[in-house]
Amino acid sequence: MEEVHELHEHAERGKEHPDLAPVSLTMAILAVLVATVSLLGHRSSTEEVILQNKVTDQWAYYQAKNIRRHNDELIASLAGVVATKDAEGAAKFQEKIRAEAERYRDEQKELEAKARELEQEFGLTHRKTDRFDLGEVFLEIALVITSITLLSGRRIFWRLGLLFGAVGIVLAASTWMIH
Repeated sequence: MEEVHELHEHAERGKEHPDLAPVSLTMAILAVLVATVSLLGHRSSTEEVILQNKVTDQWAYYQAKNIRRHNDELIASLAGVVATKDAEGAAKFQEKIRAEAERYRDEQKELEAKARELEQEFGLTHRKTDRFDLGEVFLEIALVITSITLLSGRRIFWRLGLLFGAVGIVLAASTWMIH
């Protein structure tokens, strides 16, 4: 809201100096771009946090299966050395536990693949978030530098603001080229 109030003040000054109207218009456009890129950056950041949680959950699930597999392998090994009156029943039990351990091993492969896939998606989203954040910084710098034109009357600040704004736009737009 503060930026809107500031823009209104600059627009009032622009009435007094019509030659500064393009500068005021540039500032209004930059303010809209800052808000847009900021919103996109926040959404990307939220998606990044959600993906990080999914990656963590997936690896925790993988680890749980790993612990179960190790426990089953240990039980199967112990079942083979424990003396029993029912050797056939013990052999069946041991085979059942080994089969379960093997099932966990197979499930772990799928879980690991899914975790790695989520890690890649997280990395992509992280890079996009960084680009949005950097684009926002350059657009905010552009807005500040452009506003100096209204204070100083020197057009060089307007041109510098346009340059920084262009860099900010390119950085923010480059997020759609990240694969």
